[in-house]
Amino acid sequence: MAVYYTRFMTPLCEIILAGNEEGLSYLHLQTGEGKRVFEIAPSWVRNDDFFADVRTQIEEFATGKRTEFDVKLNPQGTDFQKRVWAELCRIPCGETRSYKEVAAALGNENASRAVGTANGKNPVPLIIPCHRVIAANGGLAGFAHGTKIKQKLLELEKCL
Repeated sequence: MAVYYTRFMTPLCEIILAGNEEGLSYLHLQTGEGKRVFEIAPSWVRNDDFFADVRTQIEEFATGKRTEFDVKLNPQGTDFQKRVWAELCRIPCGETRSYKEVAAALGNENASRAVGTANGKNPVPLIIPCHRVIAANGGLAGFAHGTKIKQKLLELEKCL
């Protein structure tokens, strides 16, 4: 099955999407910061029309007109990572949780580090809102795409 991709600018940064009929597998925030390296595979096919609805939803979010996404997702990861990502999707727009709170919601409050690792490997940030997870002391902690965009996203959501 072919993998499609698109790339476009938003008020936040350039965004690259990749996926297929099974769902969106990647969303990369091209911030120029952070530790996330993302490359478009030579076998992927550019198809802007395939992602038109997702792009519209992201643009609406970035301009304050949307608080939730309705996107078919297909992130690849371990069972634990998928459980963490599902829990992140339960954090409402405009709210945050600590890594420990997410771990406790999964049934093991001692799994904060594992939650942090799963957060860092989230292949669909923004839609799977890993930016809503912060340190217990209220600090931003890390973000694979850089803390500036994390701060920007949290500020945007406070206004929505």
